[in-house]
Amino acid sequence: MISRRIIRVKVMQTLYALDALEQSTPPGEPVKLLQKQFDLTRQLLVSVIHFLTEILRYAETDSRNRANKHLPSAEDLEVNTKIAGNNLLWKIMEDLSLQKAIREDNIDRYSDKELVRKIYHQLVDTSEYKTYITEQSRDSKAEKAIIDFIYSNLMITNEAFTSHMEENFNNWDDDCEMINLLVQNYLNKPGTYNFQEILSPEKWEFAKGLLKTVLEKKEITLDMIKPKLKNWDPDRIATLDMILMQMGVCEFLYFETIPPKVTINEYIDLAKEYSTPQSGQFVNGILDNIHKDLAQGNQLHKISFKK
Repeated sequence: MISRRIIRVKVMQTLYALDALEQSTPPGEPVKLLQKQFDLTRQLLVSVIHFLTEILRYAETDSRNRANKHLPSAEDLEVNTKIAGNNLLWKIMEDLSLQKAIREDNIDRYSDKELVRKIYHQLVDTSEYKTYITEQSRDSKAEKAIIDFIYSNLMITNEAFTSHMEENFNNWDDDCEMINLLVQNYLNKPGTYNFQEILSPEKWEFAKGLLKTVLEKKEITLDMIKPKLKNWDPDRIATLDMILMQMGVCEFLYFETIPPKVTINEYIDLAKEYSTPQSGQFVNGILDNIHKDLAQGNQLHKISFKK
């Protein structure tokens, strides 16, 4: 579910948080902080999917509310609830792993019933919804299309929704693009995610290994980076740039299955996205220089940090 790129982002964020701490952390604490990063990502992902299902299911709530009016009109008594029976919705609702995550993480605490109601009524006014409910059949493409429409046009681009997520999840700004991709992939194949194991054991070992390596080999990586800085004062370089370069050097030296070009490209992209406008070019230059030195000196013998 989680790619290596996302793992690098989480390790980067954990290292940045550790760098900001004034006191040293006890043994084991960095890994706990990293685990918390992934736990927050899972909670955010589950919350977004759950919110989507609440909008779809609100048709039944709206129908009951209008029917229970003191003097319901004919229109009140004929609310179309087709969307609450959407086939894709029920595949999501029958996903045992998702439902377990909703219970265990108490995702209902992040619900905003009034916002769900408002988005549902925005949906009802759209031509896409009116076309959907007039079709008598349940074509699988149409079932998927209306959910995609709700998610892409009424949720993820809705300022009220994004504000709601920002208020409840301090990782929203960092994770929103990744969550968007994960949700879209999930909607294509609901039931295929294991929400109790957001990281495979192999990827969790990579995440922990990368974090521990950067922390424990800090002096080695800095000794390789500083001579390449030329006229730059190391203390004035953006903290994220230094962290990304240290991560890159650690991958060069200690992660035997990752090609150096992949490492360089990954950290260029992360520098561009998370640091300063010039960071991509800067990180590229330093890492490429170090890689060339290692290759020319026949020093690029990748070894596992564990060994």
